Amino acid sequence: MSTLNLSKTERIDVRTSSAVKQLLQEAAAACHKNVSEFLLDVGVTAANQALADRRHFTLNDEQWQAFKDALDRPVNTKPRLKKLISEPGVLG
Repeated sequence: MSTLNLSKTERIDVRTSSAVKQLLQEAAAACHKNVSEFLLDVGVTAANQALADRRHFTLNDEQWQAFKDALDRPVNTKPRLKKLISEPGVLG
């Protein structure tokens, strides 16, 4: 997701120490960006990396077949689990 093509209607406020602010300003300048552009670019990249394994995963052919087999397997009845979720718990 590119931050350059999106309408900027929201604001994010960040408080930091002067040392961190200086570091961010230097890094932004080195990338020929202002601090906001720099933070958005690296923040979006970091967010995508942090969420990547929750959105997309790859399997080789053997793993894909095992995954499909597991999905196609008939459901095993678990009477104790059924009893546990059908009865009221200690909180109600």
